[in-house]
Amino acid sequence: MKKILVPTDFSKHAEYALKVAAQIAKKNNSEIALIHMLELPTSGNDAVSSSHDIPELMLFKNAAINKLDEIANSDFLQGLKVSKIIQFEMAFDGIVKSEKASNADLIVMGSHGASGFQEMFIGSNTEKVVRNADVPVLVIKKEDNNFNADNFVFASDFSDEIKKPFAKVVEFANNFNSHIHLVMINTPNSFKSTHVAQEIMDNFTSGFKINNFSTHIYNDVNVEKGILHFAKSIKADLIGMSTHGRKGIAHFFNGSISEDLVNHAKRAVITFKI
Repeated sequence: MKKILVPTDFSKHAEYALKVAAQIAKKNNSEIALIHMLELPTSGNDAVSSSHDIPELMLFKNAAINKLDEIANSDFLQGLKVSKIIQFEMAFDGIVKSEKASNADLIVMGSHGASGFQEMFIGSNTEKVVRNADVPVLVIKKEDNNFNADNFVFASDFSDEIKKPFAKVVEFANNFNSHIHLVMINTPNSFKSTHVAQEIMDNFTSGFKINNFSTHIYNDVNVEKGILHFAKSIKADLIGMSTHGRKGIAHFFNGSISEDLVNHAKRAVITFKI
């Protein structure tokens, strides 16, 4: 893990994410790329491209530079290589573009979630990054000065399409010395007998070298509730899922369990794109 991208809007939740990213970077000798997006109203692309000639935009940019410099000098970042990026762009677009341009291996973001009307029609920037990023996205919900992933829940249907992202799950878990609790959620609308479910999971895991894992079958009214209830029952440190990254009208009608978990879970969540 060479580079960790950490978006910040200078909020407390962004600081929580940066502190966790710092802990991960120190364990893996990684560089942190700290990025801030200036979402400013403009009259078009020309206004953005000529931002250096507009005093108001320069004022905002200089203030952001000063704030990033202040954050980069925080005690918890001492000894780490930290690069700083400021872009005039919508937050989620800029973050995803920066992930690709910087060859980041992981994105760490803070989130306080969204609910109700806001969740349905607006959504959070974190949710949009989860949907679009190609690399794993770790979402931090609270301050954690001793982040670990000892008890790592990974929920899935363990179909063939999950095999490619699951290789990254195994790499992450082995790197953190995690015990992976692989769980299949049984619901009334998609029920499998214990025998069938266990056979699917056994066949799936046989193709991977996982250092430490166990398999579980959990029954609940729906998948999201099942994951949350199971994670609580074992006092999980982290919840992991794969995401399809649906966009547009398909996402509106089909939704995404991963994105729902990002909004509703109290624990840290990590997503791996299929």
